[in-house]
Formats: sequence, structure tokens, C-alpha cells
Amino acid sequence: MSALRNSSPLAVTGKYLALAFYVAFALFPLYWLVKIAITPDKLIFTEGTALFPSEFTFENFQTVLIATDFLSYFKNSVIVSIGTAAITTAIAAAAGYAFSRFDFRGKRLIIALMLITQMFPLLMIIAPIYKIVAAIGLLNSLTSLIIVYTAFNIPFATFLMQSFFDGIPKDLEEAGMIDGCSRFEALRKIILPLTLPGLGATLGFVFTAAWSELLFALMLINSNDTMTFPVGLLTFVSKFSVDWGQMMAAGVLALVPSCLFFIFIQRYLVQGLTSGAVKG
Repeated sequence: MSALRNSSPLAVTGKYLALAFYVAFALFPLYWLVKIAITPDKLIFTEGTALFPSEFTFENFQTVLIATDFLSYFKNSVIVSIGTAAITTAIAAAAGYAFSRFDFRGKRLIIALMLITQMFPLLMIIAPIYKIVAAIGLLNSLTSLIIVYTAFNIPFATFLMQSFFDGIPKDLEEAGMIDGCSRFEALRKIILPLTLPGLGATLGFVFTAAWSELLFALMLINSNDTMTFPVGLLTFVSKFSVDWGQMMAAGVLALVPSCLFFIFIQRYLVQGLTSGAVKG
């Protein structure tokens, strides 16, 4: 901030203009989503390039909420995303702590294998995963999505949590253990409260990944009752047309849980991102 105050007025103006341009560029797709959602169907193509619609309506939102299965898709996505985020974060926190605090035989090999799992294209492994899920009788179930999403998010989430544990001095928990705490008590009472920013960042990452995932949901789910939101969006696409108004309205509504979730963890998420960028 002091450097900004010492800059010339022209430089300060340029910086704010650049920031404003970046924000406008980032938010424009969201604006266009809302704009199409509130545009009457008769004007979507005639005023497709207009910056502001000459008329607006909330009929698309009403149709999506009442005449479609959007609420069912919405509920399924919430269950899958929250379940995946909670399970993955719990496992990643335990694994990250183990990698950060202990040296054991095979540690480097396990880390290498976890990194290798991130290198395979999803299209290469979707068929084996489909066969495994079908063999254990979990096709068309939300449980199968939670298991698959958890498996694919654990490696990155573990490395993310490990970086936060590495930033906490071992002396803190050792002091607690000298005072009579067991290692688990030191972890629960001393270390975990300090890693809340990391837990928030991990929750946010995993929740977003599960909420927006389409490929596995499309392959493992073919029942309308268990469709998640990304797959449900495809129901607005027919053989010869696309219902753009309703699709955009559903997209706007789908932003609500993500926004609420990130508002809830915003403080921890910001602390987690800055803690990952600055150590000490």
C-alpha cells in the first residue's frame, strides 16, 4: 500500500484501470449467463449480441424450479459434493500429517505413486472404473460418485495439507506432549486449530471439483433420480435444439450453493492461500 501511495497519479490510475479491466473480464461470462437467463425466449436469438435485453422475465427460473427435475439434481450434487469434501479433507489431513511428521519405510515410494496417479488421462481409466463399480453393484448410486471423487482428489488434497503441516513448527506439539498430552491430543488441541486455513482451502478445492465434475457422473449415472447437476444440464439439450434460457437459469441457480459455501469458508480460504504463499 505504501508503494501505491508513493506512485504518481498516472501510475495509480493505470493500476486501477488494469484491475477494473481484469475484474470486468472475469465477471463478464457470469453477467452473460444472467443476461440470457432473464431474456425472453423470443428475444434470445434476435437480441443475442445486445449487451442489455430490451425485455426481461423470470419465467425461465420458474420453469426450471417447477417443471423440471432441477431440485433433484441440485440435491444430489449437494450430497455428493459435501460428502466428497468432508471425507477427502479428513483423509488428506491424516495423511498430510503423517507425511509431514514421520519418516517411514516406503514414504518416498508412496508419494511417487500418488503423483503418478495424477498423470493418467481420465479417459484412459474411465472404463476400468466403470467395470469395478458395476462389479460391486454401485452403478446409478451417489455412493459410487463419492468414492470415485474421493479417490481422485485425495492425492492433491494430501499434498496441500502436508504443506500446511510443514509450516507449523514441530516444537509446538512437542511442548504439548511434554506437558502431558498424547500425540493425538497435541494434534487435536494444538495443530489442527492452526491448520484451519488449510482445511478451509482443501474443502473449497474438493467441493468445487466434485460440484463441477461431469465425466464420471455421466458414465456412472444413467438414472434420472440420481443425476447430479452437471449431467442434469444435458437434459436441456434435445436432438434438434437447445433451451438456452432454461439452461442458463439452471446455471445461475447452481451458483447459489457454491457462493454460500465459499462465503462460509472465505476467511479460512484466504488465510490458507496466503499461508501457502508466505512461510514463516
